[in-house]
Amino acid sequence: ALGLVVEPSAADQAAAVAPVDAQWWTALGDSHLNQLVETALADGPSLKVAEARIRKAWAMAQVSEAADGPQVNGQATANRNHAPANGLIPPPIAGNNYSTAEARINGSWSLDLFGKHRAALDTAVGSARAAQADRDAARVLLASNVVQAYVQLARWQAQETVAERAIAQREHTLKLVRDRYSAGLDTTLEVRQSESGVPEARVQLEQVREQKHLAQNALAALVGQPGNGQSLQAAPIASLKLPQFPQQLSASLLGRRADVVAARWRVEAADRSIAEAKAEFYPDINLTAFIGLSSIGFNNFAKGNAREWGVGPALSLPIFDSGLLRANLRGKSADYDVAVEGYNQAAINAVHDVADQIASARSAYAQLPEQRKAADAAQSALDIANQRYAAGLGTYLNVLSAETNVLAQRRQSVDIEARILQTNAALAQALGGGYSDPEPSAAAIDTAASQKKAS
Repeated sequence: ALGLVVEPSAADQAAAVAPVDAQWWTALGDSHLNQLVETALADGPSLKVAEARIRKAWAMAQVSEAADGPQVNGQATANRNHAPANGLIPPPIAGNNYSTAEARINGSWSLDLFGKHRAALDTAVGSARAAQADRDAARVLLASNVVQAYVQLARWQAQETVAERAIAQREHTLKLVRDRYSAGLDTTLEVRQSESGVPEARVQLEQVREQKHLAQNALAALVGQPGNGQSLQAAPIASLKLPQFPQQLSASLLGRRADVVAARWRVEAADRSIAEAKAEFYPDINLTAFIGLSSIGFNNFAKGNAREWGVGPALSLPIFDSGLLRANLRGKSADYDVAVEGYNQAAINAVHDVADQIASARSAYAQLPEQRKAADAAQSALDIANQRYAAGLGTYLNVLSAETNVLAQRRQSVDIEARILQTNAALAQALGGGYSDPEPSAAAIDTAASQKKAS
């Protein structure tokens, strides 16, 4: 039995609505982002590898299905031979050259009385469904990574604008301080202090631009366009719609994660492989038949007395194999234990992932209103400083000093908004990204056949 069970019940599946839309990123309201995600999902090399694995897995399922059906094959041979004079072949052929010809159609049908072929087919189907779930998990992860990289790029673009304004503000401050020094209102100390601010701001700008370029490269790699990284631009982060934090989350939603579903299918496949290994202990019963022509001498090949045929059952029973079958069964049982623990670990990771993302999202959402209050207060102080300067009650240095706090608050606001958007993408991924596990179908091999035709 599985140590952890997070599969949604039948009632949950019938009544619950997935809280994550399959195209959840469209809620951010950015058509350019939508296009990038679609490009990544269409052309991603990792997804193409996953698709190839699915085709291979379904092909293996077809191989297993074919073993349960009748097999017919034909063969034909024609030889020119020399018989030894003192061999087993009697005169008049002995010591002479002779010809042989044979054409035969053979048929066989393995009667799956003990379910070996059926178990092998179920194992292959389970592996194919696990491969499909792996592909879907890769799609969810890729979409989340593209959104997070895009948000990161938008963040650094916004920080670049703030950093450029900070340089202009500090250069203006330095000019005013120098003017005050020339007028005898400030000392060399104030000038030196102001001079250090300009290169410091330029260093910060270069650091921001480095991070922006790295974000562009990461996004370009995710969408499969590594040569176009520096041309990628994100929409202003303020234009992206901040999502609402979900008020209710059910633990049963973890069963919608593709990685958990893939682990479950591996358990199913491993369980059926045990049944296949047990069936190896029982006899194989085959029905065999053949019909054809066989003759010595090419001139006799087409004559009626060259016909041959045969039909009958064939029994194959393992009697002594030096422990081979038991060792195979123990190996399959160990594979099942590995699959079960893999499922348990996937469930634990899912719970951990969701808990982490919920904690981060709640913290980011709680910080946002407080940050907005701080930003409003800083802007209000700047407005007051501008009014006092206009009225001749303050200096422009007071205005620039107030603007410094405004720029700092803008940096904080950008970081928190980006954090909300990124945790939303990570939470959407943690909750399954809108994945829906297809119901097992009795026509699984029909699906396999269609997959083969499509390939």
